[in-house]
Amino acid sequence: MKQSHEYYLERCIEVSKHSREAGNTPFGALLVDAEGNILMEQENVEISTHKATGHAETQLIERASMEYSKEFLWNCTLYTTAEPCAMCAGAMYWANIGTVVYAMTEKDLLALTGSDEQNPTFDLPCREVFARGQKDITVIGPFPELAPKVAEVHKDYWNN
Repeated sequence: MKQSHEYYLERCIEVSKHSREAGNTPFGALLVDAEGNILMEQENVEISTHKATGHAETQLIERASMEYSKEFLWNCTLYTTAEPCAMCAGAMYWANIGTVVYAMTEKDLLALTGSDEQNPTFDLPCREVFARGQKDITVIGPFPELAPKVAEVHKDYWNN
């Protein structure tokens, strides 16, 4: 049964909390099918695995693209705590994710991370990345009412 975007984003925030508790950067993502079922959840793993592409979104996409067809993924929604960076947006594009929903903008994330070398945030909205491609990927966000909850998980994490 389909839930609201806020419902799934709240779950992403819970995943991001677990990510931080596990020693990774505080981000979370999940994949939802057309019927509203959560298929996969993913936290960041870049710290624990020393994997430069260990963002929650890229790890989720890597797993999903091995399990589901591009046709199936086009009808799925990827939910994430923060607006996807250029790398994650590119991965979503190539995996054929049809819809992306995020809670906090990349600009808001940059305000949290500052100049912390662990997360040199791009100032490149995912809508701009998708606009350069040939697919009509739907982007929904931000959700300003949820941004403070996302930011709370980041509190005292970054060395900005």
